[in-house]
Amino acid sequence: MQPLLQPMARLEGITKRYPGVNALSGINFDLVPGEIHCLVGENGAGKSTLMRVLTGATQPDSGTIYIDGKPTVLDAKTRLDHGIGIVWQELDLIPAMSVAENIYLGHEPLLSMGRINHEALRENTQKLLSHFDLNVSPDTRVDRLAPAQQQLVQIAKALSYNNRILILDEPTASLTNNEVANLFVLLRKLRQQGLGIVYISHRLEELTALGDRLTVLRDGHYILTAAVASLSHSDIIKAMVGRPLAEQFPRASRRTESAGLTVQGLARHGEFEDISFSVNKGEVLAIAGIIGAGRSELLETLFGLRKPDKGSVSIEGQVVNIRHPRDAVRFGLGLVPEERRDSGLILNRAINDNLIYPIINRLGNILHFSRGQMRSVSDKFIKQLSIKAPSGEVLAGSLSGGNQQKIVIGKWLAAGVKVLLLDEPTRGVDVNAKAEIYRLIDELAQTGVTVVVVSSELPEVLGISDRVLIIAQGRQTALLTTANTSQEEIMSFAVAAKAVPQQEEA
Repeated sequence: MQPLLQPMARLEGITKRYPGVNALSGINFDLVPGEIHCLVGENGAGKSTLMRVLTGATQPDSGTIYIDGKPTVLDAKTRLDHGIGIVWQELDLIPAMSVAENIYLGHEPLLSMGRINHEALRENTQKLLSHFDLNVSPDTRVDRLAPAQQQLVQIAKALSYNNRILILDEPTASLTNNEVANLFVLLRKLRQQGLGIVYISHRLEELTALGDRLTVLRDGHYILTAAVASLSHSDIIKAMVGRPLAEQFPRASRRTESAGLTVQGLARHGEFEDISFSVNKGEVLAIAGIIGAGRSELLETLFGLRKPDKGSVSIEGQVVNIRHPRDAVRFGLGLVPEERRDSGLILNRAINDNLIYPIINRLGNILHFSRGQMRSVSDKFIKQLSIKAPSGEVLAGSLSGGNQQKIVIGKWLAAGVKVLLLDEPTRGVDVNAKAEIYRLIDELAQTGVTVVVVSSELPEVLGISDRVLIIAQGRQTALLTTANTSQEEIMSFAVAAKAVPQQEEA
């Protein structure tokens, strides 16, 4: 990085207010050619709003945007003219269209008479996808791809414009370690070519591995900008939350006297086979493996969203037949899905409504139930989960990712679940929200709840669990005691070609 270069983009004194909220208060930020500038802060700190200003999607109330030293007013068209591209955390692909059509939508290669050059479209797409080691046909419909593959397609779409400024908002949230490594190789190559890259992430290890400079925002205020090499993880966390973060992975005494969930020989054709494990009440089992191994499919089968081809499930020693999520809820299971916005929440309904849906029948029928009881229940869990909102009447869709995730967990706490299944529970949430989710998991285990967590973050797997079940290519390859294993050993089983004899460590 050459710090004396003129900034490609400079934001000075940017202020943006919404009713009741100062989203940005006099923020300064700049980006120079050939650098990766990390932008961090808790959910709600103002990162996305600032980048919406830089892309012209939001107009500031005051302040000035300079592009190549010149004051500039940006909108959707002029940002493309200036070569500014962004990949948002939430996907904006069109599911029914192909990979190639999504990537080049609006700027397709053309033949004479304005006809699309389909051969060039496929060739250009294949060239872009080769950067990611993504074995997907350009003709594949996007809705047939896994979330991680869709994320890579979205990044390829941004690169298809030959932008000179690239903004990435949590780009690795759904990627495997190998996919992250490939992305980092590409980003370093783009940096060498003179691109300016703004990188937003909650994963501190990514910031230190990739970034040149780092800017911290907190509650809409500018806190600091510094060279990444000069900051420790503790420095970054303290700047983000305003205080040193408490022990990241709390661990209290847990009861493990009897079985809570037992799975025997569970299989679903083409997704996973012969999965067997038992988790005690008060125990946390982590399920590790690369994306596509069958982990999410396993949780969805346990919850009745998918039908198994064979095998049995027992809850607290009783064999249960779960044919539908209603059965799962009746037997005491709850699921926090990977895609909380699509499957875990009703975004256009209030926090109160979301929290009480699993227990609405206990408060009366669907037409006549006690609003007082609803408020009492929701207020209790809003307070217990530290959900940041003015009231329970606020729409769930208006909250940050971390607060949305707390609502999804909270509705199952309100239901009094015996077994809680969590699929990537800390994906896309900030370090403080992560710590609160880890605390909730530990407190649930202390009360005797059986907890099963799918996670792609190995430090998280080791930090929260008592044992680790590892799945590779739909096969169970190991069941290990967390205290006696390591990230390296877990990864070796996660990439295993086939199952090995199950020898759980003592």
